[in-house]
Amino acid sequence: MKLSFPHPMIIMLAFVVLATILTYLIPAGSYDRVLDEKTGREVVVQGSYKTLENQPVGIGKMFLSVPEGIIEGAEVVVLILIIGGAFYVVDKTGAFKSGLEALIHRFKNGKTFLLALVGILFATAGTLNGLQEEIIAMVPVLLILSHKIGYTKIAIVGICLGSAIIGGSFGPTNPFSVIIAQKVAEVPVFSGGMYRMVFFIIALAFWVFYMIKYGKETSFDNTEEHEIPGKLSLSHSLILILVAVTFAVMIYGLSNWDWDYNEMSAIFFALGLSAGIIGKLGINGTAKAYAEGFAELIFAGIIVGLARSIYLVLQEGQIIDTIIYALFNPLEHLPLGLSAFGMMLAQALLHIPVPSTSGQAVLTMPLLTPIADLIGMSRQVVVLAYQYGAGIMDLVTPSNGGLMAILAAAGISYKDWIQFAWKPIMIIFGFAGISVVMGIFLL
Repeated sequence: MKLSFPHPMIIMLAFVVLATILTYLIPAGSYDRVLDEKTGREVVVQGSYKTLENQPVGIGKMFLSVPEGIIEGAEVVVLILIIGGAFYVVDKTGAFKSGLEALIHRFKNGKTFLLALVGILFATAGTLNGLQEEIIAMVPVLLILSHKIGYTKIAIVGICLGSAIIGGSFGPTNPFSVIIAQKVAEVPVFSGGMYRMVFFIIALAFWVFYMIKYGKETSFDNTEEHEIPGKLSLSHSLILILVAVTFAVMIYGLSNWDWDYNEMSAIFFALGLSAGIIGKLGINGTAKAYAEGFAELIFAGIIVGLARSIYLVLQEGQIIDTIIYALFNPLEHLPLGLSAFGMMLAQALLHIPVPSTSGQAVLTMPLLTPIADLIGMSRQVVVLAYQYGAGIMDLVTPSNGGLMAILAAAGISYKDWIQFAWKPIMIIFGFAGISVVMGIFLL
C-alpha cells in the first residue's frame, strides 16, 4: 500500500498534538510584562524569567483548542471569507479573466517581463502592508494566469506568495513586522531603509528569476494564445479599477487610520456587492456568487484557525517563554557575528510555535535589545535578524495558516511546495545572513 503525504488538516492537527506533548516535556516558565505606553503593547521585562509549576495540557483541552483557535482567529477567518466572496463575485463577472487576457495580450511576446512585473507588484504589497492571507482569495485568478501563459501553478503561487513574503521580510515599511519591531526596540521608524532596500532588491530579483527559470509547464500548448482578446469592456474596466482603488484604500487605511481586519473586511464586502451590480449579475446573482465564494474559502479559513490552536496549546502550557529563554539567552556569550546570525536562526525557529510576526516582535525585541547593548551590537541589526528570521520562515513553517491555506486553495501539497522551493528559500536565507553580518559594521 502506497503511503500518501498527509492532508493539510492532518498536518495542522499533528502540530496541535506535538504542541500538547511539548507541554509535558518542556518546563513551564514566564517573563514579567509591562505596558509600553508608546506602542500600547505589553512588552517583556529583560532578566525577569522565572520557572513555574508545570501546566501540561490534557487531551480534553487539546481538542478544545481547535474551536478556540478558530474563534481566536475569527477576524482573520472572516476576512478570508469576505475577501474570498468578493473576489469570487469579481471572477463571476468575467472581469479578472478579461483583465488577465488583456495583460497577456499586451505582453504576449514578453511573458518573462509579465511575471517579473507580477512579482514586483506582490512584493510591493508585501512591503507596504504584509500581504499574505489576502492572496488566498486570489488563487483562482492565479491559476487562470498559470494556464494561460504556460507556467506551473506552483511557480505562479511561488512568484506571488514568495514575492509578497520577501517584500514583507526584507522591505523597510511593513507595519506588522519591521515598524513594530523598530518601535519596541526604540529605533527610529524607517531608519536603515536604504540598506534594507539593497538586499530586498537582490533577494526579490533572485526569487523571481528562479521561479521563471524553473516554473515552465513542459506540456504547455500555446495554440490558444492567438485567441486571446486584447480589449476590455467598460464594465470590466470599471470593476478592475474598483479593485485597485479598494486595495489602495486598504493600504492607506492600514498605514494612516489604524485599520484592522474588520475594516478591511468591510471595504471588500462593499467591493463584492458593487462589482456584482456593475457586472450585471443582479442582486440575487451577486448574493449567490458571494455564497459560493464563502464555500470555496471555508477550508482555508479553518486552516488559519488551526494555526492559532497550536499557539493556544503552547500558551496554555506556559512554555512559550521557556522556548524564548532557551533560544536567546546563550547568544550573549558568542562572538558578535555569530551572535547576530544566531539571533536570526533563533527567530526562524521561534516562528514555528509563534506564527504571528507582530506578536513575535513584541515577545523578542525587549529581550534582545538589552543583550545587543551589552555586547555592542546595533539595535538595528537585532531588528534585521528578527524580520528576516520570522519573515522568511512564513515560506516554510506549517504553522503559518496563510501558507497552508494558499497551498490548499491551489491544490498544491505541502510536500510538493517544499520540494520545489527549498533551494531558493535556503539561498534567500543566505542573503539574509550576509545582510545581518554586514549590518554589524554598516548600521
